Amino acid sequence: MNETSSAKPAAETAYESIRAKILSGDLEPGARVTETALAEAVGLSRTPVREAMGRLLMEGFLERGKGYSTRVAGVSPEELKPMFDVRVRLESYAAGRAARFATETEIAALRSLADRMLAHTPPRTPEDLHIISTANEAFHRTIYTAARSPRLMALLSMAVDVGVVARTYYQYSEADLIRSARHHAEITDAIAAHAPAWAESIMTAHVEAAAAAAMGRA
Repeated sequence: MNETSSAKPAAETAYESIRAKILSGDLEPGARVTETALAEAVGLSRTPVREAMGRLLMEGFLERGKGYSTRVAGVSPEELKPMFDVRVRLESYAAGRAARFATETEIAALRSLADRMLAHTPPRTPEDLHIISTANEAFHRTIYTAARSPRLMALLSMAVDVGVVARTYYQYSEADLIRSARHHAEITDAIAAHAPAWAESIMTAHVEAAAAAAMGRA
């Protein structure tokens, strides 16, 4: 396979394909994975797969096992609770700061992402769910940026396991997804109104609802 001019797109394709297999359950938590097996599974060579695996390790979808092995990451209920406890505190604080410091451009971006999630909720196809999950990640990243605190951003990058967040979305019931979409719309309203206490309150409810859904199905 010739990857000299298409290494980046191939790596992105590999990332999306492997991520989708993890989220769908085709690759179960604890399953051992190798570059060779994944390359065969997604129809690409090992170079883009290796790059994709590095990104998936960083985001918490994969983890290192014993020796040099790599496996699909799994999180126990005991690990989930403190993870969400930290998220509640940090993300609520970030939302409050975003309500103070977000620019009109950032508020417009949040509104667009919230509207996109509402438009595809409840999801009728796997593509709808992918759009919702992707928009959710972008929504929260926009809030982190709007909080205007590099130190807080660093703490959030360590505390928020992207893999857990994405998998939680794929475990949601239809009622969970509808509630989540409405939370995003109200968080945007609070930030647009420059109302920190309101933004913090809705973000707290949002993350706690995610925690209940995740731990109820763990």
